[in-house]
Amino acid sequence: MQITGRNQLKGKVVKVVHGVTSSEVQLEIAEGMIVTGLITKGAAESMNIQVGDELVAIIKATSVMFGKE
Repeated sequence: MQITGRNQLKGKVVKVVHGVTSSEVQLEIAEGMIVTGLITKGAAESMNIQVGDELVAIIKATSVMFGKE
């Protein structure tokens, strides 16, 4: 499969929370480093995403924001 998203982070699913229409997926990409994504519940169910699964988070954004206090 070829995709245009170049920012790819491999990791293991550590948490899945299903809502009414969406699912929150937490992916541990390194020890203590979690990436959280929100996808449709239908997508999570069709992919059968479960804790322990190995996934790739593919990030494509038109902007990046940084903050500092």
